[in-house]
Amino acid sequence: MAKFLALGIEGVEPEEYGPDEGSVVSGAPRFRSWTRDEADGGLSCGIWEATPGKWRFENPHWEYCRILSGVSVVTEDGGEPHIVRTGDSFVLRAGFKGAWDVIETTRKDYVIRT
Repeated sequence: MAKFLALGIEGVEPEEYGPDEGSVVSGAPRFRSWTRDEADGGLSCGIWEATPGKWRFENPHWEYCRILSGVSVVTEDGGEPHIVRTGDSFVLRAGFKGAWDVIETTRKDYVIRT
Protein backbone atom coordinates (compact mmCIF):
# COMPACT_ATOMS: atom_id res chain seq x y z
CA MET A 1 0.00 0.00 0.00
CA ALA A 2 1.30 3.45 -0.97
CA LYS A 3 2.16 5.85 1.85
CA PHE A 4 1.02 8.92 -0.13
CA LEU A 5 -2.71 9.55 -0.49
CA ALA A 6 -4.14 12.47 -2.46
CA LEU A 7 -7.41 13.68 -0.95
CA GLY A 8 -9.31 14.06 -4.21
CA ILE A 9 -12.80 12.64 -4.55
CA GLU A 10 -12.89 11.61 -8.21
CA GLY A 11 -14.20 8.06 -8.47
CA VAL A 12 -15.08 7.90 -4.76
CA GLU A 13 -18.75 7.42 -3.86
CA PRO A 14 -19.90 9.82 -1.13
CA GLU A 15 -22.05 8.94 1.83
CA GLU A 16 -25.23 11.04 1.56
CA TYR A 17 -27.28 12.00 4.62
CA GLY A 18 -28.68 14.95 6.57
CA PRO A 19 -28.66 16.38 10.07
CA ASP A 20 -30.22 14.44 12.92
CA GLU A 21 -33.99 14.62 12.91
CA GLY A 22 -35.21 17.47 15.07
CA SER A 23 -31.95 19.44 14.85
CA VAL A 24 -32.84 21.42 11.69
CA VAL A 25 -33.54 25.10 12.43
CA SER A 26 -34.20 26.23 8.84
CA GLY A 27 -34.00 24.99 5.26
CA ALA A 28 -33.43 21.39 4.22
CA PRO A 29 -29.66 20.84 4.45
CA ARG A 30 -28.15 17.70 2.93
CA PHE A 31 -24.64 16.36 3.42
CA ARG A 32 -22.15 14.45 1.32
CA SER A 33 -19.04 12.99 2.91
CA TRP A 34 -16.01 11.29 1.40
CA THR A 35 -13.96 9.58 4.12
CA ARG A 36 -10.53 9.24 2.55
CA ASP A 37 -8.41 7.63 5.27
CA GLU A 38 -8.54 6.22 8.77
CA ALA A 39 -5.60 5.51 11.07
CA ASP A 40 -4.91 4.02 14.47
CA GLY A 41 -5.71 6.23 17.42
CA GLY A 42 -9.14 7.34 16.18
CA LEU A 43 -7.86 9.53 13.33
CA SER A 44 -9.77 10.04 10.09
CA CYS A 45 -9.79 12.57 7.28
CA GLY A 46 -11.84 13.40 4.24
CA ILE A 47 -14.06 15.92 2.56
CA TRP A 48 -17.55 16.99 3.64
CA GLU A 49 -20.13 19.15 1.88
CA ALA A 50 -23.45 20.67 3.00
CA THR A 51 -26.22 22.46 1.12
CA PRO A 52 -27.93 25.60 2.51
CA GLY A 53 -29.78 25.34 5.78
CA LYS A 54 -29.19 25.65 9.51
CA TRP A 55 -29.02 22.95 12.17
CA ARG A 56 -27.87 22.48 15.73
CA PHE A 57 -25.16 19.95 16.56
CA GLU A 58 -22.79 18.68 19.20
CA ASN A 59 -19.27 17.68 18.19
CA PRO A 60 -18.06 14.85 20.47
CA HIS A 61 -14.59 14.77 18.88
CA TRP A 62 -11.73 17.16 18.08
CA GLU A 63 -11.88 18.33 14.45
CA TYR A 64 -9.66 20.48 12.22
CA CYS A 65 -11.51 22.03 9.25
CA ARG A 66 -10.45 24.02 6.18
CA ILE A 67 -13.15 25.54 4.00
CA LEU A 68 -12.60 24.64 0.33
CA SER A 69 -15.63 26.52 -1.04
CA GLY A 70 -18.78 28.27 0.08
CA VAL A 71 -19.85 30.38 3.05
CA SER A 72 -21.20 29.26 6.43
CA VAL A 73 -21.76 30.73 9.87
CA VAL A 74 -20.72 28.60 12.85
CA THR A 75 -21.98 29.74 16.26
CA GLU A 76 -21.07 28.15 19.57
CA ASP A 77 -23.80 28.26 22.21
CA GLY A 78 -23.30 31.51 24.13
CA GLY A 79 -20.66 32.72 21.66
CA GLU A 80 -20.32 35.03 18.71
CA PRO A 81 -21.08 33.84 15.15
CA HIS A 82 -18.03 33.03 13.01
CA ILE A 83 -18.36 33.51 9.26
CA VAL A 84 -16.20 30.90 7.52
CA ARG A 85 -15.44 30.96 3.82
CA THR A 86 -13.01 29.62 1.25
CA GLY A 87 -9.51 29.39 2.71
CA ASP A 88 -10.51 29.69 6.38
CA SER A 89 -9.24 27.07 8.84
CA PHE A 90 -10.45 26.37 12.36
CA VAL A 91 -10.74 23.74 15.07
CA LEU A 92 -13.90 22.52 16.75
CA ARG A 93 -12.80 21.19 20.12
CA ALA A 94 -14.45 18.11 21.60
CA GLY A 95 -17.69 19.08 23.31
CA PHE A 96 -18.54 21.95 20.93
CA LYS A 97 -22.30 22.70 20.99
CA GLY A 98 -23.91 25.16 18.65
CA ALA A 99 -25.29 25.76 15.17
CA TRP A 100 -24.00 25.52 11.61
CA ASP A 101 -25.74 27.75 9.06
CA VAL A 102 -24.78 27.13 5.42
CA ILE A 103 -25.32 30.32 3.42
CA GLU A 104 -23.73 28.99 0.20
CA THR A 105 -23.09 25.27 -0.33
CA THR A 106 -19.96 24.65 1.74
CA ARG A 107 -17.24 22.07 1.22
CA LYS A 108 -14.46 21.46 3.72
CA ASP A 109 -11.65 19.03 4.27
CA TYR A 110 -11.26 17.71 7.78
CA VAL A 111 -9.15 15.72 10.19
CA ILE A 112 -10.95 14.16 13.15
CA ARG A 113 -9.55 12.63 16.32
CA THR A 114 -12.11 10.67 18.33
